Amino acid sequence: MNLKALNTLALMSGTSLDGVDGVLARLELLDDNLQWQILARKSLDYPSEIRQKLTDLIQLKDTNILEITQIHAQIGHIYADLVSQFQQQNKVDLVALSGQTVYHIPRLDKSKNWHTKSTLQVGEAAIVAERCSLKTISDFRQSDIAAGGQGAPLVPFGDFKLYSQANKARAIHNLGGISNLSYLPANQNMQDVFAFDTGPANCLMDDTCQKYFGIPFDYDGKIAASGKVNQDLLLNLNNHFAKYLKQKPPKTSGRELFNLSEIEHLIDISPNDLITTLCEFTASSVAKAYQDFVIPHGLDEILFAGGGALNPVLMQRIKDKLNIPIKTFEEMAWNSKDREALSFAVMGYYANFNLENVVSAATGARQGVVAGKVSSI
Repeated sequence: MNLKALNTLALMSGTSLDGVDGVLARLELLDDNLQWQILARKSLDYPSEIRQKLTDLIQLKDTNILEITQIHAQIGHIYADLVSQFQQQNKVDLVALSGQTVYHIPRLDKSKNWHTKSTLQVGEAAIVAERCSLKTISDFRQSDIAAGGQGAPLVPFGDFKLYSQANKARAIHNLGGISNLSYLPANQNMQDVFAFDTGPANCLMDDTCQKYFGIPFDYDGKIAASGKVNQDLLLNLNNHFAKYLKQKPPKTSGRELFNLSEIEHLIDISPNDLITTLCEFTASSVAKAYQDFVIPHGLDEILFAGGGALNPVLMQRIKDKLNIPIKTFEEMAWNSKDREALSFAVMGYYANFNLENVVSAATGARQGVVAGKVSSI
């Protein structure tokens, strides 16, 4: 199959709640092989008041329909602002907009009042389509949930099309707010792809940095390097989140579970030691996920992306725990921040031609779907 080339702009807002990453890629399908080239990338930080509103919404603090309605449009305008910046210097044919997740309910849990699988992403795509005169594909998770899936992880489809390599079993691992991986089998059969969220990546550390140090994250892992691991807290964290950590894939999660307010009752140590312990918790949960659920399938290498891949302390702790070759996207001459956005670009590109764009084995859906809603000009 051949499909025409489109300059596809993907907008990604992750669980770190720091803003919007935009990646413009030229995508073209030639003889069923996806050809790709990064043309440009830009980011736009959320204003501090928007970031605080999002944090409050996700943590269910003073949540009300007025705030949700307004922030849905406000973030839509932020997306449109970034698209407009791209258009000043580049030709854009299509926008793929993942939206900012504010709450995600991938499974039923009566203890949390989770009675219906559902998800909510804010950032109105129609604002982008109207202001920028571009076809915009958005809200990718809903179709998968309607088909019985968890609405996540969605990036494995893009990972498979972009990074699968014959005779090499790879894991593509993203350390954003949440830690997630895609397993790409050596046989390059998409039916054997699986993916899941291992647990927290940066979200707990980021929340702690903001609360105690007034900074958005632990630059270069300097705080994590300064403290000591508190073994009692580490044990308590593993016990507190044991239900999720031990659950077999497919599984997904987010800040609705892994947030600082969820564990504040466990904390009685210094902020520096807390950061160090949370870093260790992330590393140990990542390693345990590989040992339990991935390595038994055969694994030749892991490629790490996301902001956490730039934290040398976190990366070293993961390497110490896994006897598997590990590289970062930067070591592959790629950009760590591109990974998730680029995967949504691939989803948008395939959706534009009404082709399936979700790995149902990764999400648990009954069948593959063409995910994404179209806002046309």
